[in-house]
Formats: sequence, C-alpha cells, structure tokens
Amino acid sequence: MDITDFYDTFFEEAEELLGDMERHLLELDLDDPDAEQLNAIFRAAHSIKGGAGTFGFDVLQHTTHLFENILDYTRRGELALRRDIVDTFLETKDMLHDQLDAYRNGDQPDAEAYARICQTLQQMAREEIGVEVDEGAPAPAAQPEPTPAPAAESTPEPVGESGDHLEVALIKVDHKNRELLVEELGQLGEVLSQRSDGERYLVTLDTSASADDIEAVMCFIIDADQVEVRSLPAQQQAAPETLPAAAESTEPAASPAADEPSVPAAAAPKDAPAKAPSSKPKAKAAAGESTSIRVPVDKVDQIINLVGELIITQSMLDQTASELDGVAHGAMVNGMNLLQRNARDLQEAVMSIRMVPMDYVFSRFPRLVRDLTAKLDKDVELVTEGKSTELDKSLTERIIDPLTHLVRNSLDHGIETPDKREAAGKPRTGRLTLSAQHQGGNILIEVIDDGAGLNREKLLTKARDNGLSVSDSMSDDEVWQLIFAPGFSTAQEVSDVSGRGVGMDVVKRNIQGMGGHVEILSRPGEGTTTRIVLPLTLAILDGMSIKVGNEIFILPLGAVLESLQPTEEELYAMAGDDVLLKVRDEYLPVIAVHEVFDVENACTKYTDSIAVIVQGEGRRYALLVDDLIGQQQVVVKNLETNYRKVSGVSAATILGDGSVALILDIADMHRLSRIKKEARHASRLPSGVNAPVPFKEVEPS
Repeated sequence: MDITDFYDTFFEEAEELLGDMERHLLELDLDDPDAEQLNAIFRAAHSIKGGAGTFGFDVLQHTTHLFENILDYTRRGELALRRDIVDTFLETKDMLHDQLDAYRNGDQPDAEAYARICQTLQQMAREEIGVEVDEGAPAPAAQPEPTPAPAAESTPEPVGESGDHLEVALIKVDHKNRELLVEELGQLGEVLSQRSDGERYLVTLDTSASADDIEAVMCFIIDADQVEVRSLPAQQQAAPETLPAAAESTEPAASPAADEPSVPAAAAPKDAPAKAPSSKPKAKAAAGESTSIRVPVDKVDQIINLVGELIITQSMLDQTASELDGVAHGAMVNGMNLLQRNARDLQEAVMSIRMVPMDYVFSRFPRLVRDLTAKLDKDVELVTEGKSTELDKSLTERIIDPLTHLVRNSLDHGIETPDKREAAGKPRTGRLTLSAQHQGGNILIEVIDDGAGLNREKLLTKARDNGLSVSDSMSDDEVWQLIFAPGFSTAQEVSDVSGRGVGMDVVKRNIQGMGGHVEILSRPGEGTTTRIVLPLTLAILDGMSIKVGNEIFILPLGAVLESLQPTEEELYAMAGDDVLLKVRDEYLPVIAVHEVFDVENACTKYTDSIAVIVQGEGRRYALLVDDLIGQQQVVVKNLETNYRKVSGVSAATILGDGSVALILDIADMHRLSRIKKEARHASRLPSGVNAPVPFKEVEPS
C-alpha cells in the first residue's frame, strides 16, 4: 500500500494548521497571553509533527519537535513573550511552510535554513530559560538544576507524580493495521494492556500526553471516527493487572495542560524517523476529512453548468405551464411548483460548493501589516469587514495579489508616521480597513485608510514629469487614476516596499483581466478608499425582469429598492440635459434605459414611465423603464466569454422562451448615460427627451 497517495491530505491539513498558528500568534496579547491561544499554537505544531513522522518527513518532524518544546515552555509561563520572541515564532512558522513546500515538490528542505532556525530557537532557550533543547529529542525538565529521577521511573520525560492513564479505542481497524497503531501508541507512552471488545480494540496507555494530542496523531493515520480516547477513572488506573502500585495516578487526565511535560510524546527520538514510510498503515484524512471528498474543480464547474441548464429548462416548462388551465391541469401545475422548489434548492446547494468566505483572503494580511508597519516605523490597526462574504474560490485566489499591492501602497504612501498624525490632530495609530460585500450585481472589495489622502497637485506635477498628457481641468477622478499609469510613482526613493511604479499598474491590469475596474475616492487629510468592482461571473441570481420597448432586461434583485411613477413636481432639470428625481428629499440621477441602449418603440415621456430606484456602488439612481414584468431566477452567463464586453451590461441570461436578456450594470449605465448626454450637448443635438412639461430648475447643492 503506497502511503504517498495520502501526501496531499497531509499537505493541505498542515497548511491549514500553519495558517491557524500564524493567526493565533498575531492575535496574542503579549502582556496577558490567552492560554487557549497558546495551547492552540502548541497543538498545531504537535499535529504537524505527528503527521510528518508518519510520512517520514524527518526535517519537518525535527523542526516542529524543537518548536513545540519551546512553545511548551511558553504556555507554562516559563518563557515570557515579547515582540521579538513572537517574531522568532513567526519566522519558524515560515520555515515550516518552506519545508512543507519542499516536501510537496519532492525536494529536501534547505539544510542551511534548517540549521539556522534550530540555532535561533536553541539560543532563545538558553538566553530566556537557561536550558538546551535539541531537535528530535525530548526537552529537558524546566528546573533550575537537574535532579536524579526516582528509581521507579524509566523514562527521561518528567511526568510529575505520575503519568495519566488513557484508554484508546481503535474502531473497525484490521489486525495488521492494529499492530502498527499499537506500536505507534508505544511511542506516546507505555502500553499497559490490550483487549478486544467486538469491533473495538481497547489499548490502555500510561502517558503524559493529552487525549487531544493522541487523537491528533492518530487522525493522521486513520479516520477520526475510528479512534476514541478517554481518561480512566482512578480505580481502573489502580487495577493490579494493568498498573503497578507505585504508579497510581493522583490527577485526572482531563486537565493535563498544567503539568504537561515539554514533549507530549508524538515525536520519536532521532533514530525513529528511520522507519520506512511504507511500513506505516494506510494514511487517511485528519479530523473531519472523513466527511468530505476531493473533487477536481472542472468537475464542479460541469455540475454547475448542468444545473444552470436545468434551471433554464425549468423556466421554459414553467412558462408553458402558466398558460394552462389550473383546474383542468391541476396535477401538472402542482408538479411544476414542486419542480421549481426542488430546482431552486438544488442550485443553491451546488453553487455553495465553490464558495469560500472572504476570510480566506483577509487572513493573509495581519502578518503583512505587522511586518510592514514595523519596517516603516508606523503604528496601524487593521480592521476587516465582511469576512463572511462568500465568493467563488477562483475569484478569491485571483484577488489576493491586487489586494496585497493596495495594502502595501496604503501603508507606505497613505498612512502617516505617528508623529505626523499627531501633528495633524489625528490619533497616532492609523486605521486600515479591508471590506467586502455583495452590492447588487457586483462584488465590492474596498481598501480604506485614514491617511493623508492623495495630493492632486503633486500627482499632476509627477505626471507632467513622466511625460503624461494632463491638464488642470481634469476631474479628481481622472487625476486619481493617474497612479495606475505604468511606471508612475510618487515615492521619493525606491525601497523594497515601493517606488518602482509597477504595483498599482499590476492592480489595474489584474482587475481588468477579471472584467472589473478600480475606483479611487480620496479627501486630503482624511484618507483614501480604493474600491475594486468585480462583475458577476458564474452565478444564479434572483432578478427583476423589466421591459423597455420590445426588449427584456434583468436587474439584480438585490439592487432594486423600490419603484414608483414620477410626477411633474418630482422631476428637476439640470444643465447639460441632466434630470433629477426627488424621492423623499433626496435627488437621484435619472437614467432613461431607452436612451442608454437606443431602444426603439419605447416610452419617451418621463411621467408615463416607471422609475425603478436602484443602488450601485454606494449611490442611488432612478431607472426609467416601460414596465415591470416580475421577479424570476436567472442563470448568469459571462458575456465576454461568449461575445464581448458591452458597456452598461455585467452579464446575460437565457429566458424561459429561449431569448437572451442582458443583466444591467447600474453604475456603468450611469457613466454611459453621462457620456451620451455630454456628446449630445457638445454637438448641440436635441436631447431626445419628449417631456410633457418643462422641468423645474434646482440650484446645485
């Protein structure tokens, strides 16, 4: 049986454990560290060590063994935390990640780097707690001077008054693997007894390791539901057939953390990894993996496409059934209603397969912010919002690189040093916010800082120096977009953080490659918001069908707020053919859909149209349409893949009658409407608006 078949499972689980380790290290309160966080960091290192030993990854096993020894001193309060110590722990975590990547690629880890990190950890142990800790060997007792061990103790590990006695149940494990597992348990402590109880094979173990530690190691070898660990009551621990009288336990095993030794046992001595990996039992998933399967992404995409086609077919049948007599064809109508509900549940379940929370992306930035602020000598608080917002996995992976550039840019150029902030009347600690949300038919990801903001004159001067065509009459939005020009940078000097003028250019190109765009909002002295707007890709959404002339369009239902019929008193004319609609003391830009898309045979009188109040990119608009058809579920098709990019449109769908309807992009429609109005105004052409009455003038606010 080839154990290498299960390498991928170990690699993925180890990656998750390293991610959890880093998160806990960054969240630690140095003055009052949380014991549960310290235990979680220790368990992560211990679990990785157990798996590495199972698969014969010697260097990784030895490194994590040494690391967990140091962590054990920390969680027992014998090693006081400081920022530089946490930095060393983070550096060790990075080294473990590098070693993991080396094994994943079939290579051996860097021997020099391994020696260097071991030396660093050993030096820390000597300087901080006065002990010497070797990799791959049990840690020495945390005592001022070594004391002779009692004669009854044959193990070099300090176990306090006695070890804890646990019963390990191996469930439905065949005889061959059972022997190997018992041998593995022998490395965790002393096997006192073994007996069979039906499908359960019970092993009594005298060990200083906790039940969680044993489960973590066993779950790298067998499924989580095949192992159970419980502490034995005191009377069972003292049974003469399993336990000598001298080893009576004085404490329950349920709370081993306080007296747990430096090494909870999973790592063998240096010669232990010499076992051939092929001698191990069949490696399976870690805890929880038994309830999941590994499926290629292309197969998931195929299922999603088929479900989309099923939804379209269901819509076609539903449209046909709606024309039938409900009395004469009651059974068919009821069947169609049931099909509609089942199809909706099916598509929701299938669509959730590829969705991952935005925390998958945001969790990468606390470390980046911590390291970069230390290098820049700044104090910045990172805030994340919308971590539970779910996005397609492929989208989250592609957005990481652009977000990294934006975060680095905000930290370097945006947020000032503490002294400058204090002089400007701001808190010394800056604030960087990462947020994500679904808004209408778009996905909005924002990077917000409360720094100095963009300097218009400085940007224009730098642009002229770079030979760019600019003018003082440019709008702020146009000036802000200059920072995305290739080679453009306002940094005074090139550093390893910024100054080469390639980061923001990469951001724009990557976002455009995903069919999205980048917006910048900035106020001098108050900060800058960089907003990434991504269009819908593969999705099924609830939409509002609207009719303009003979054309059917779809509005994302999440963008629709209300609908009303405008009156003469609510419409106001502005210069340049702009029209505003007053809705409860708020003036909303009016967008006539028939004008934007040049739809023929549409209603051109504003007061005869229906105004649909929608929201896009944080602003509200009034869309003028001829009629509201109703709400329906639509399958989103990427228009660029099947045709090309169309302004004002985010995607398309197929209706029940087989025709194609366009899904509107609210904010892009507003930009397109402004462009057309400006073109008409410049050429002195008629506006094309056949209003029944002159609109009232309103003074700009």
